[in-house]
Amino acid sequence: MKNSEIAEQFELLADLLEITGANPFRVRAYRSAARTIDGLASSVADLLKSPDFELTSLEGIGKDLAEKIAATVELGVLPALAEMQGEVPAGVVKMLKIPGLGPKKVAALWKELGVTTLEDLKAAGENDQISQLKGFGKKTQQSILEGLLQVEEAGKRVLISIARHAAETIAADLLLVTGVLAAEVAGSCRRRKETCGDLDVLAIAEDSNGAMDCLATHPLVASVLARGETKQRVRLKSGLELDLRVVPKESFGAALQYFTGSKEHNVAVRKRAVELGLKVNEYGVFRGEDRVAGATEEEVYQALGLAYIPPEMRENRGELEAAAKGMLPKLVTVADIRGDLHMHTTATDGVNSIEEMALAAKRRGLEYIAITDHSKRVTMANGLDADRLRAHWKKIEEVRAQNLGIQILKGIECDILEDATLDLDDEVLAEADWVLAVLHYGLKQPREQIQKRLLAAITNPHVDAIGHPSGRIVGGRIAADIGYDEIFQAAAEHGVMMEINANPSRLDLDDIQAAAAKRYGIPIVINTDAHSINGFDVLEYGVDQGRRAGLTAADVANTKPWAEFQKLLSR
Repeated sequence: MKNSEIAEQFELLADLLEITGANPFRVRAYRSAARTIDGLASSVADLLKSPDFELTSLEGIGKDLAEKIAATVELGVLPALAEMQGEVPAGVVKMLKIPGLGPKKVAALWKELGVTTLEDLKAAGENDQISQLKGFGKKTQQSILEGLLQVEEAGKRVLISIARHAAETIAADLLLVTGVLAAEVAGSCRRRKETCGDLDVLAIAEDSNGAMDCLATHPLVASVLARGETKQRVRLKSGLELDLRVVPKESFGAALQYFTGSKEHNVAVRKRAVELGLKVNEYGVFRGEDRVAGATEEEVYQALGLAYIPPEMRENRGELEAAAKGMLPKLVTVADIRGDLHMHTTATDGVNSIEEMALAAKRRGLEYIAITDHSKRVTMANGLDADRLRAHWKKIEEVRAQNLGIQILKGIECDILEDATLDLDDEVLAEADWVLAVLHYGLKQPREQIQKRLLAAITNPHVDAIGHPSGRIVGGRIAADIGYDEIFQAAAEHGVMMEINANPSRLDLDDIQAAAAKRYGIPIVINTDAHSINGFDVLEYGVDQGRRAGLTAADVANTKPWAEFQKLLSR
């Protein structure tokens, strides 16, 4: 067990004891033990293996507490905690998560009002019962009701774009504080997962109070949930919770590696360390009691005989084995992207003209784009029928003639209809430079029909790529039921590309399927699906998804210069 896990159990036991009115000295003893354990540089489990070590040598740890700590390490649970959890309803324990509601007030709510669930608590507040209790009042009642809403929001995941903005803004502002030498985002946000449930920021500071004060008063912060000497937890106005940890300079790299995760990656890292006679934790890499690495992530991995592993790849999907052999891929970057093959204009649901989109793309360094407005099935977006599409393409040709310094393809985002036909006739599609076939409707159809629809598009000689293949909206719309092996096999055989849609609400293909498409040798296109000149901003999220899939520039078709990309359009 990790020291933090043991400490959490002792802290929770102290809370439960206080709720039940136990001796205050006993409560303080458990809280003191929790602080001592959490502050140890070495693992308690490792210390117990040493014949020369006695837990009672630690400050505040007597014989009784030492026995409880040893039992917790052996059993994975603090026996006394298990007993207390049987006495205190689970809903009462959950009340402790409400900001400003400590054990004594929780005890009063439970014993005097009979509140045992969060639902009971909400009803008591709405019925004005809480304010009648001694020591509460109207203001406390309102605070509890607001806190309940925050507890309900806590743990909900948000899009990576929202999480990144908050975490990176706070990290950047911390760097402006005198004495803050470093500040980095960690956790799933740094690994660029599609969604994040909470945020982590690590810092090096000459005086931790300056960093803590900056965070506590930050415009994005709604409330401070907990504050210690080196750790502070806050709730942002968005509902997300963020942990700031101030760590020593010599341990910063180790802490960054540890708190970046993933859990599965870290387990594999620790296992490798043990095999090498080392120990790795958030404080560094140790040989015995000697720290041999820890200041930077690079030296942490180097000490384990590994090349530096980019955060996006840290999911225990073979990256350690590749790093040990020096075979990690050189991941694709935003700078590698030379074209964008999915965007919309005022012809359908975009807000900028063909020329404005082309010039904006050129300013971003792109060499070519495809204008891919919607086909007629998407009536809500004013989709184009054959006549309107041809008139639209004529306008694209007129803009081409202006020689803007960027190649502009006549494209279409063509719907794959529920009956497995395409939204436009082959005669029309044959006139396009680029056809992106997509699923927008009928996503709940049985797999058999979804497969039939996708295969009909893949085998159509005019289709160049399948756009946002599953049709999902992250956190909002479930993906179509797709048998990817059959689809990828067909795409590989017919030379059809697959898209990673960079819109943070889509990120479709996901990282798992993008990696599978790579194994089939299918070229990937990373597109923005921009609906305005500002829509190009999301490109980095699509690239991040590609990096999580282990894609290199060679795996992504639109990293090719225009002359080379043209050769892929021979279909």
